[in-house]
Amino acid sequence: MAPRTPVQWPVRVGAVPRSADWFQHRDVLDTLDTALTGPGTAVVCQVLTGMGGVGKTQLAARRAHQAWRAGEIDLLVWVTASTRQAVIDAYADAAAKVLHVERDEPARAAQEFLAWLEPGPGAAAGHCRWLLVLDNVTDPADLTGLWPPDHPLGRTVVTTRSRDAALTGAGRRLVTVGLFTPREATGYLGQALAARGRAEGPEECVRLAEDLGRLPLALSQAAAYLIDADIGCREYRELLANRARLDDLRPPTLPDDQTAGVAAAWSLSVDRADARGPRGLARSLLELAALLDPNGIPQPVFTSAPVRDHLTRAVRAHASAGAWRTRRITAEETVRALRDLHGLNLVDHTPRTAHRAVRVHQLIQRAVRDGLGRAEHDALARTAADALAAVWPEVERDTDLAQALRANTAALSGKAETALHRPHAHALLYRVGESLGVAGQVAAAAGHFGTLARTTHQHLGPDHPDTLAARHDLAYWRGAAGDAQGAISAFRELFADRLRVLGPDHPHTLTTRGNIAYWIGEARYAGGAEGAATALEELLADRLRVLGPDHPDTLGTRHNIARLRGRAGQTAEAAEGLGALLADMVRVLGPDHPDTLTTRHDLAYWQGRAGDAEGAARAFEELLTDAARVLGPDHPDTLTTRHNIARLRGRAGDVQGARRAFEELLADRLRVLGPDHPHTLTTRHNIARLRGRQGDAAGAVRAFEELLTDMERVLGPEHNDTTITRHNIAYWREESEVVTLRVRRDPAG
Repeated sequence: MAPRTPVQWPVRVGAVPRSADWFQHRDVLDTLDTALTGPGTAVVCQVLTGMGGVGKTQLAARRAHQAWRAGEIDLLVWVTASTRQAVIDAYADAAAKVLHVERDEPARAAQEFLAWLEPGPGAAAGHCRWLLVLDNVTDPADLTGLWPPDHPLGRTVVTTRSRDAALTGAGRRLVTVGLFTPREATGYLGQALAARGRAEGPEECVRLAEDLGRLPLALSQAAAYLIDADIGCREYRELLANRARLDDLRPPTLPDDQTAGVAAAWSLSVDRADARGPRGLARSLLELAALLDPNGIPQPVFTSAPVRDHLTRAVRAHASAGAWRTRRITAEETVRALRDLHGLNLVDHTPRTAHRAVRVHQLIQRAVRDGLGRAEHDALARTAADALAAVWPEVERDTDLAQALRANTAALSGKAETALHRPHAHALLYRVGESLGVAGQVAAAAGHFGTLARTTHQHLGPDHPDTLAARHDLAYWRGAAGDAQGAISAFRELFADRLRVLGPDHPHTLTTRGNIAYWIGEARYAGGAEGAATALEELLADRLRVLGPDHPDTLGTRHNIARLRGRAGQTAEAAEGLGALLADMVRVLGPDHPDTLTTRHDLAYWQGRAGDAEGAARAFEELLTDAARVLGPDHPDTLTTRHNIARLRGRAGDVQGARRAFEELLADRLRVLGPDHPHTLTTRHNIARLRGRQGDAAGAVRAFEELLTDMERVLGPEHNDTTITRHNIAYWREESEVVTLRVRRDPAG
């Protein structure tokens, strides 16, 4: 349909938002340029999707202004497309302006306008280049029957927070608009502040940009707030760190004709996601996600029983009648709700991303948390902690999963420390420290329990069992990190307090006695092993009386007695005791229990030290297969088994094979445990020694000297292993001098 009377081109319909001050050029704008100015075969409809606040409208407006000023288009129609009726009304306005159609029937006028846009005889083809922008489409269903047609001279740009499949199709391309890049974010802040006579150091701009997650909307409002409040980036960051509400950090007058603060940018999206399923489901999921790691949350956390119980209560609270008053939320319904949040760009849900399936921008998290009351926030935090604990595997075969769970626990602790200590310290706080230690990060484990000992003391008091438990774990991991003397002192202080608070027969008091003896044996004092063994024999009698013969703690005491016998030189007795213990371990705990595997390991070790090297080697090879299956190939205990296989290979005379095995083990221990772990240092020690045995005495000296520096730094100059390293330097230095002297005397030899 052609216009009834001639139209004076160009024509603009609708108010195009003005370009933001200090607009940053972005790669997606180049995509729009190509789509608008490319040949007729280009994809004519670009759908810009992204979370609220990333600048989709600004990108569309920028390109519309450029095309209009450059004379690239004859007709520009800007539609604020938040509802279907708004789209119809805008099309009717265009029809009135271009076709001179009356607006008394908007739906009919809108269809006439769309028909005029169709290519063909008498339509717009051949004489009108048009650009139609549908800004802020809330529901793709609103565009049913209202999509602009494909036209060789026409282009359409859609902005939306949705990424539903209905937005894609023939002639449409979905373009994701993300956050500012670091360069764009700091460039924007620097320009915005400089234009107002403010100078900020580049480093402070970088830190503020990262604190705001490089979200364009947040950066623009932060810059305006800095000017209005006359403060610097550092003070603004302190306000953020002190948990100021986002609404409290919005400027009195919003910049760039904005109409909503950062906190309100996602409210409509949250409402819409919540309306897609039973009311309360999607919102409650987002509230839980707001307390966890923005960089990735494992999906099983959201489908765990504690979370589904919480979601069921939330949905029932919103349901006045019907099935939702009695039904329990299923895992499948929970995943569908995650997809609804994903579809509205409130979360990124990528189920195939191992252990990081759900990501949430940190400011969305902040805005959601701002809307929670204190009691609601704390209850959610305990639910999130219950969920993390529920999905945490007993045996951490998957190191990536364990790392993700630790990161989420750290994020939760940072947002809800008090909640996780009321009415008692949540078990998750202990589980994460144990996970660090089991993963070989023993110094980090000690640091974690040092913090936990302080926070439990602060929230619960010095004599609370949870405070005493945190002190226990701190002492243990201090010893595991190489400070056996510090562990002994800490356990002795703890024993006095547990004896006073819990009594002599409490299992925790008995455990503390056992640890004192254990670390005395580990410290290798002169006569320490014998004294520790005596203390453990006395402890065993009490544990048999209090706990019984099959209690795991009783079995553990028998294990430590056998180890100390071996340390005292009674290697045959140690092997005999561990053999008897193994039968009970298998009967009580099962063959695949980690403690059973540890007993098999120590039995093989002392079997070899007692003279049966061949039998020990076979036992370690069999154990390696089971340890890799049960614990995983990267578990520290699996790596220790490989260490002992390599050690026995060297003792059997295969020096080259042993060195190769230790070098392969070193690469894995560096990757899994880090360079400062005592086991990593031990592996380096064995490689250096084997270099000397292969005839490279000078190379052994250099390796031991490098190792000594790290030993003194990590373990301390007085540690037994540090002393042994000094002895090795002296020994191989002497060997090197002997070799050099032989060469001088007999150059041909």
